[in-house]
Amino acid sequence: MSNTLISPVKAGAEPAFFSPQLKFALRLCVGLGLGLAVASCSKVSFLDTTQTYNEGYIIDQQALDTVAVGSSRDQVLLALGTPSLKAMYDSEVFYYISQTRYRRAQFMKPKIIDRRVIAIYFDKQGNVSKIAHYGLKDGKLFDFASKTTPTGGKDQSFLNQLIMGTRAVPALPIPKNPR
Repeated sequence: MSNTLISPVKAGAEPAFFSPQLKFALRLCVGLGLGLAVASCSKVSFLDTTQTYNEGYIIDQQALDTVAVGSSRDQVLLALGTPSLKAMYDSEVFYYISQTRYRRAQFMKPKIIDRRVIAIYFDKQGNVSKIAHYGLKDGKLFDFASKTTPTGGKDQSFLNQLIMGTRAVPALPIPKNPR
């Protein structure tokens, strides 16, 4: 007889020092480690809580390019659709208004970061006489189509109020005692 020791552990069996709790903890750590490794390689979108909203008339440059000076009112309506606002000054004007809002988190109030107005001016015969693309540049009303700052007039003061919001409207004095 030889002096070989026969081990009570069967082939393929795990040593007895791995308890069920330790096995669970090891599997959990390996799973979490793999999950974090995969997540760190890609952008985690559920952590990004910022939101940007585009509201109003979304400018379609191809449709806008089909409208030229001399086009009829019906051609403008077919190309751009119903305007956000119509006005009559010396002649009719169609306004297509859009704005962009942004908020950092779901619970925060959205802030207007951009407001644009496309103005289509018509002559007395109902044909396009001018196309303007208004917005703010350096805090002032600016026409991006002609690259100019509009001068005074009814239309310019209206556009200031439209683009800048209520900040452009002067506050009315409140009477102290109306008696």
